[in-house]
Parts: sequence; C-alpha cells; structure tokens
Amino acid sequence: FTILLSDMRFHIIIAAYFWCGFVDSRKIRGISSSYKRFYRERKSFMCIDGSKIIPFEQVNDDYCDCEDGSDEPGTSACPRGRFYCTNLGFRPHYIPSSRVNDGICDCCDASDEYNSHAHCQNTCWNLGQRERAYVEGQMRTLDEGLQLKQQLIEEGVLLWREKQAQLRELQQVAEDLQIKLEDHRRKKHEADRLKEQTLKALQNSTVTSIFKLLDSNKDGSITVDEVQAKVSLVHDEERVLSEDEAVALLGGGHQMDLTKFQHTLWDILIKGDSVKVSTIMLYFPFSLPSFVSAEWEATNLKKAEEAYETVNMEISDLRKKLAIDYGTDWEFLFLNSQCYKLKVYEYTYTLCPFNQVTQKSTAGTEVSLGRWGMWAGTPKNQYSQMVYENGEPCWQGGSRSTTVTLTCGTETALRSVKEPSKCQYIMDFQTPVACQPVLKQRGIHSEL
Repeated sequence: FTILLSDMRFHIIIAAYFWCGFVDSRKIRGISSSYKRFYRERKSFMCIDGSKIIPFEQVNDDYCDCEDGSDEPGTSACPRGRFYCTNLGFRPHYIPSSRVNDGICDCCDASDEYNSHAHCQNTCWNLGQRERAYVEGQMRTLDEGLQLKQQLIEEGVLLWREKQAQLRELQQVAEDLQIKLEDHRRKKHEADRLKEQTLKALQNSTVTSIFKLLDSNKDGSITVDEVQAKVSLVHDEERVLSEDEAVALLGGGHQMDLTKFQHTLWDILIKGDSVKVSTIMLYFPFSLPSFVSAEWEATNLKKAEEAYETVNMEISDLRKKLAIDYGTDWEFLFLNSQCYKLKVYEYTYTLCPFNQVTQKSTAGTEVSLGRWGMWAGTPKNQYSQMVYENGEPCWQGGSRSTTVTLTCGTETALRSVKEPSKCQYIMDFQTPVACQPVLKQRGIHSEL
C-alpha cells in the first residue's frame, strides 16, 4: 500500500498483481509521455479509439479488450498493439507488441523484456554516444561542405559571366565573318564572271584555230581524210585512224562545218582522254590573271565559310551549355566538361555531368548508360537527383538509363554504382554543392 496525504484526507491506491507482473498505475509500461494522459488512474479506461470502456484494472492484464490494442501497451496480447521503447540516451521508437517478452531484446533499454528469460543489457547510452558522434561528424562535414559550396558558387558566378562574355565575343566574330563572307562571295562572283568571259573568248579563238588547222584545203569543212591526217589516238599516236573511227569522230558523217565541229569533235578533243590533234597539246592558259584571281577568291571564300561555320558551331554549343539549369546560384556549373570514374568489379563507370554516363568493360567495350535528361529531385530539393536517358538499347527491350543521387561531401567523386533492375542504374555522386544549409539532427535523448 502507498499512502498519500492531500487536503487532510487519505487516499489509498491499491496496486494489484496480475500474472504478467505488477502494474503501477502511475507508470504504465509501453506508452510514450504524449499518451500518458489516456492512462491516468480512474475507475474505468476508455479505449483510445473510443470504441469501448473497460475497468482500469484490465489495462495490461495480458488480455486484449480494445480493438486498437490501446489497453495492452505493455503486453503482447493485442495483435495491433504497439510497445513504446523509451530508450533514454538514444532514439525512442515503437515495436509491435508481439515482440514484448519474446526472449529477444528489441529495446536498447531492455524495457520490452521485463518478464522473460532474456538477460538484456541497457545499451542506449553507448548507442547514443555513437549516434551523437556520427551526427557531429555529419555536421562537421556539412559545415566544411557549405564553405566549399560557397567557394564553388562564387566560382560558378564568375564562370557564368565568362561564358556570357565568350558568347558575346563569338557573336561579334560571327557578325564580322558574315560581312567578310559576303565580301568574298561578291569578289568570287566577279572573278567567276571575268573567268567565264575569258574562257569563252579563249574557246571561240581556239576552236576556230583548231578547225582551220584540221581544214587542210581551207574549204570550210573537215573531211574523213583530214581527220585521218591530223587526228591520232592518245595512247597510240603511230596508228592511223580507220575510216570508221574518223566517221565516228565526225558525228556519223563524212564532213562537218565549224558549227558542228564546235559541238562534237571539239568537245572530244578538249577532253584529251581518247584522241588529239597530232603534234599539238591542247591546253587553256590557266595562268592568266583572270583564272588565278578566280581560284584565289574561291580559296578565300572556302576559308571564310569554314571559319564562319566553326564559329557558329561554337556559338550553338555554348548556347546549349548556357541553357542548362546549373542551380539557383550556378553552383553546378563547374561540373560541366568534367568526368568522374569509378571501377566496380570488371567495369569502369564514367559520369560526365550534363553530358552522359558510360560503362566500359575490361575488354574495352564501352556502352552508353544514358545522356543528360533532367533534374529529378524532390519539390523541396530539385537538385538532389539527375536522370540520364536514352542509353544504348537493352537486350530485353527499352534503353539503358541512370539515376544519379547527389549527396553532401567535402570532395566531388563518384561513390557507388548499382544496377537494381536490368539496364536501370543508380549512382551515388558526392559533392560539396549538394550540401544544404539545414540538416535536421535525429532526435536523441541526452537524459541520463
């Protein structure tokens, strides 16, 4: 019996023994402090879900009266019951009430095995010390990571400005090259026109001269005999053309005038690959200024076009890079153009942020595991995950893809690679820029 003195009256509180052990109404086993208000000693107890009222003596009597199991927080009688491990010095938590007094120590303070053969030690303080040391280490890493992140943010801002300045410079170069390109096109057009005029004049002059050379009797036409006398094969100059060969060169007739010559035999002669005029080497004087100028302007135009195309490709590439989301403060910009490797068994994995992910075997075969797709983090932290899509096809169908989770650390490195399902890869990528200013510490009791 325990006797309490209050307002000059004696109140006698009778504690009963049940076969499961002594139940002290002031300290019901298996409940948290937030639930103590439901277990104040009175004549009756209402199930927490309000479904039933039972005598208070039936609380923790090892018989389940309430559907929600609230009348048996300290026994294993109720299938839906929960036992609260207080675990002073460590983290409190609930266990299924079926584990109470089952001979296995589930609570670090041994409170779940109060009436069993198990000899449980209270390990909460040691666990709490290890937990606190871990959290303190995490906090140190976080502090250092945030300092490094700030440096990378400052570098990212400067790098972003440099990229913007580079883009403006390239755009100015492109504008200047476009002006030069138009000028070279105009000059080439003029040179080509002059070359064409010169070539036409040369052709007309040369055609007439060769026709007159072949027209031995100067009667204004070339005959079979004249062709046989003045025209020979390129690869057999000593042999005289047959009459059939001469007729063929004359377009099937036995003679031709200047007009027909210009559109038949002349074309064959200037090709120079089958027949030629004996003792005469047909050529065009390409060393004339008009021809030299045309070739020069063609070369200059080609160089200008190549330079203009190269600059525009650089502009396009830079614009694509600047269009990527590098974080609110461009803190992830430094990762662009960088690659990180990790060897796992016979494979070497390479992550090139904002570009691609690859897998290379020891045999040298390289497989694409995806190209940069998007950020896929949570609404609270959008930049916590990257997705790389449309890698090489998988033998089961579909394409390979990789999800990269970014974690806080003092170094930037690829930490782990796994393949939880076929052709679907996950990576842990550690970097200071993944550190967040607030890290909520796990609840750990420091009370003794």
